[in-house]
Amino acid sequence: MCAVLVSIEHYYMLNFSESCERNKQAIAEVLSPQFSTAKSVLEIGSYSGQHAIHFCQNFSHLVWQASDVAENINALIQNLVNTKLDNFPAPKILNVIEESHWPKQQFDLIYTANTLHIMSWQAVKSFFKFLPQVSRPGTLLCIYGPFKYDGEYSSKSNAEFQVWLQERNIESGIRDFEQVNELAEHHGYKLWFDHNMPANNQLLIWQKIS
Repeated sequence: MCAVLVSIEHYYMLNFSESCERNKQAIAEVLSPQFSTAKSVLEIGSYSGQHAIHFCQNFSHLVWQASDVAENINALIQNLVNTKLDNFPAPKILNVIEESHWPKQQFDLIYTANTLHIMSWQAVKSFFKFLPQVSRPGTLLCIYGPFKYDGEYSSKSNAEFQVWLQERNIESGIRDFEQVNELAEHHGYKLWFDHNMPANNQLLIWQKIS
């Protein structure tokens, strides 16, 4: 169902990300069945909002709750306002370690891209700890980004990326799929989709079952 988008003008876009621009269509195509049936989405770490904008232009029925940490929220708000789309409630400040930041609403789908390797491991654990507050049985959890499997990087470039991440912040790092899946299962999510994506990334989908 995912139609080809007419490109949005991004001369005005704050925090513009080249990587988001490259991967947004590939992600939309894989998640087309999930976006087609969902009505409400919570995005953790929306940053510039490029994914949110692209997906909501393709799936106009979605109500997309964007969020990010306080330092990124003004740019995110401006970018979403400039789209003139009706899909977006006011973006929320959401630091995953702060329970009070999490919405009280439950969503059909929770989406996050390129965030788990930026967060500390403690923040990743908080992310999964508080997810049940915004989920109901059947809620889908969709995570995009690089992962290690059996302790091994999926490519030389990911190993090099790991070095760059930890030089920038020692608490960041590409996460082990097995540890992430264990956290998800502990909090009531069952993995049912693991898809190889371009540039040595994965798109993982869990479903809330309890």
